Amino acid sequence: MMSGNNVYSPPDQSLSPNSNLCITIEESSEQLVVVEQDGDDDLPIVGANPPDDLHDCDGLLDDFPPQSNESEKCSLASPPPATGMEFDSYDDAYSYYNSYARDLGFAIRVKSSWTKRNSKEKRGAVLCCNCEGFKTVKEPNSTRRKETRTGCQAMIRLRLIELDRWKVDEVKLEHNHSFDPERAHNSKSHKKACGGDGGGATKRKHEPPLDVQVRTIKLYRTNAVDSNGETSDDHLHSSKRLDLRGGGGGFRVLQDFFFQSQLTNPNFFYSMDLGDDGGLRNVFWIESRARAAYSHFSDVVVFDTTCLSNAYELPLVAFVGINHHGDPILLGCGLVADQTPETYVWLFRAWLTCVSGRPPLTFVTEHCKSIQTAVSEVFPRAHHRLSLTHVLQCVVGVQDSESFRMALNRVVYGYLKVEEFEVAWEEMIIRFGLTNHETIRGLFQDREQWAPVYLKDTFLAGALTFRLGNAAAPFIFSSYVHQQTSLREFLEGYESFLDKKYTNEALCDLQSSKSIPELKTTHPYESQMAKVLTKEIFTRFQEEVVATSSCSGVTQVHSSTGSASFSYVVKEREGEKVRDFEVVYETNAAAGVRCFCVCGGFSFNGYQCRHVLLLLSHKGLEEIPSQYILQRWRKDVKRLYVADFGSGGVDVMNPVQWYEHLHRRAMQVVEQGMRSKEHCRVAWEAFKECVNRVTEKSS
Repeated sequence: MMSGNNVYSPPDQSLSPNSNLCITIEESSEQLVVVEQDGDDDLPIVGANPPDDLHDCDGLLDDFPPQSNESEKCSLASPPPATGMEFDSYDDAYSYYNSYARDLGFAIRVKSSWTKRNSKEKRGAVLCCNCEGFKTVKEPNSTRRKETRTGCQAMIRLRLIELDRWKVDEVKLEHNHSFDPERAHNSKSHKKACGGDGGGATKRKHEPPLDVQVRTIKLYRTNAVDSNGETSDDHLHSSKRLDLRGGGGGFRVLQDFFFQSQLTNPNFFYSMDLGDDGGLRNVFWIESRARAAYSHFSDVVVFDTTCLSNAYELPLVAFVGINHHGDPILLGCGLVADQTPETYVWLFRAWLTCVSGRPPLTFVTEHCKSIQTAVSEVFPRAHHRLSLTHVLQCVVGVQDSESFRMALNRVVYGYLKVEEFEVAWEEMIIRFGLTNHETIRGLFQDREQWAPVYLKDTFLAGALTFRLGNAAAPFIFSSYVHQQTSLREFLEGYESFLDKKYTNEALCDLQSSKSIPELKTTHPYESQMAKVLTKEIFTRFQEEVVATSSCSGVTQVHSSTGSASFSYVVKEREGEKVRDFEVVYETNAAAGVRCFCVCGGFSFNGYQCRHVLLLLSHKGLEEIPSQYILQRWRKDVKRLYVADFGSGGVDVMNPVQWYEHLHRRAMQVVEQGMRSKEHCRVAWEAFKECVNRVTEKSS
């Protein structure tokens, strides 16, 4: 949810799945009478009755063409509205918004106004675009004028703050339709304005110098919140702006991309961070498929800052998950003006808001103090881990020699116990004269966030593959984003890139479900997992099964008195050397069999290692216990990512489109149901009747 100037993360249950659903809380100190006005009248009419029927939701956003908005090419006589503007009277405020609308090319009307109870004194009003809402169809067969409403949400909310002084306390600038200056100038609101003062008498106590270009986009801004819950506006006064000049027309390209995405992508979400000077600082967006995918893959998320670390022209950051084939999947994107803690706090909160307020279990980032500060504030309960690739690059940058690389790899990958790792690290930095190096010292202080020996209790789902020279998933945009890629080039290829990713995932799903993997052994665990794992994950697991042939000598070394916990040592030959791996085996009536290996294979990869497999076989288990077959890797789980489809109908052969169509319609009923207790009651009764009818149909 976003409220006022703050983006924050409320408890899970309070969040709506619809990013466009706004809940306004009235002042508790006033007894207010709200008057909804859904007719064609443009002037405020206190006392009008609210509509009795729900709006018709069919066709919402289905028929709108991409925006061109030729009228936007010229500057506006009236600046865009912004929260904080003050006016000497209600008429001044109305005249200002009407004048702004006329300049831009749309008409306005009064959606609602309210007064004190038992009084005619107006206390507040909502002025909206004339395309707000939908007409109520009372007689389906009657002749009707052409529908002109599109569900547009552009509006300003006014409130009387003291005697005859009015303040704007909520603004929505985004329109979901093309502007029509000719039709707008013939509307009631503009005709009446021309007959009167034409809006020329507008007086504003405060006009924030907002960028003229920012006039049809959702504008959200957040204050930094310190550990004591106090807010700070310091970062908002920064002159640092997002540079969108590369490639020409950067802002316009971004604006058009958001417009088109919202028209064709029902659950598309974006947010913009503006400084006090009106400059664009940061941008975040996430598409519907990514939001749906997060419900399946929220356990591990990598925050990819490759473009920032390598000084790309495009200041792009990405939230990346790991899908059921072990491939990276995009969970959100951002463009940032700087790398301050405030910027990352804003970005993380914006992302968290649109994924139902549910933080990831594990959050992997580069080694950056600003990011660490933001993570501790926004994701305090998540396991924050550092990208091993980034850490190794930092270390090698200090001492880049072949002998140092070999020593570093041996220290990082070669030890299973904390004490051994710390002793080896100390010996290495003494040997290469790095004892007092600030970077090395800082990385060692944070070693529990990146060194494999400390991460055995952190589930990583293969996000970090702990093998020599391959420590992390590749840059998700590596196929088409390079150091000189402009914003225009990136956005032009964005949809195509995502379509290819999801098409490839669908093909992998098909291969996993239809093909029968070739078995390499007669081991029952291999045949068991071949039936349930996706093809790629099974191939990785199969390597562990094959590697059990290099393991031998299962020996019990310890048992806990009075409990069913046993420790075993499994020997594995690695070339000329033999290493011991300790495995703890527990049996419990409630939890069944539990196994823990010192190598941490299950936490790192999401499937059991060769050492545990050998021990389970040694103990006579013919199948791997079900708790070690993760649902995130199964090929029989249906994962309905929200599909993209435009103005066409629903494909009757595509269950993904069924889901999206039903979801959109249901959310429209939810939004209408929140208007009042009576609307809520009607919506609830309709839902109950619908569920009963669907249940009867399926029985």
